[in-house]
Amino acid sequence: MDNRELVERLLAGERRALARVLTRVEDGSEDKLREIVALLHPHTGKAHLVGITGSPGVGKSTLTSALIAEWRARGRTVAVLAVDPSSPFSGGALLGDRVRMQDHVMDPGVYVRSMASRGHLGGLSWATPQALLVLDAAGFDVVIVETVGVGQAEVEIASMADTTIVALAPGMGDAIQAAKAGILEVADVFCVNKADRDGADRTARELRDMQQLGHGDWLAPIRKTVAATGQGIAELADAVQEHLAWLDATGVRDLRRLERAKSQVREIALGSIRRRFAEFEGGDLVDELSQRVAARELDPYAAADKLISGIQG
Repeated sequence: MDNRELVERLLAGERRALARVLTRVEDGSEDKLREIVALLHPHTGKAHLVGITGSPGVGKSTLTSALIAEWRARGRTVAVLAVDPSSPFSGGALLGDRVRMQDHVMDPGVYVRSMASRGHLGGLSWATPQALLVLDAAGFDVVIVETVGVGQAEVEIASMADTTIVALAPGMGDAIQAAKAGILEVADVFCVNKADRDGADRTARELRDMQQLGHGDWLAPIRKTVAATGQGIAELADAVQEHLAWLDATGVRDLRRLERAKSQVREIALGSIRRRFAEFEGGDLVDELSQRVAARELDPYAAADKLISGIQG
């Protein structure tokens, strides 16, 4: 089946087509990816993109499942892109945490997809932006991307989401670690999960104290939840909705999407340049220029200019 027919079926609501398009986005060639993105891009921009990030062990998958149930109760359709650590053997996603979302497997208003990070340090996969585009085009009201949880580099999610939820848990020193990692700056909503444990109030208080040292135009609300029982989930969903309303009222949502578009264009352009360089059959030229630089006959910048000229033909 060609890409155009698959995309038509996806836009008509066919789930099998959605799964096949996502597979092609993740594994396909650049030519296939270009065609799919070109066909889908005019149909995007309607979904609320929500990122859920935080350290391993804070209960992100259970939290995501609880939010799905809450949004479905409010009549909203939900897609989840769960980015897992890659298997060291197959390169595929490790699906252990996804079993927590099996309660929604029979719900036609929910779609869950796991994607391998494949060693990408930002907690996301290189194909994540394109996969989010596919889920957006498929017509879901809310598209959640849940990250691996790999520490400081996790702030990458904020560049892709409209609203970023940073999940923390008491007793893990998460508030201090969040400050060190720069996560305070990217959080739109804080969630202190496992709030039935000792130290939840202290974690929330530490977060609020740190926010008093400085924040932007939006002061991220702090909500305490027990995702396993559903406690506080409605209040968390309300906070996410309040942030979306603020984004629309202030025009910040459009500004964020403009920055996201700039980032995507830059990354695609740089990727194209890297591929052209890797495919350039100019080993002799590289060797010659390197020898001249080593012999101090040519400086590295001048050599790089000559190499670029050779690649451009």
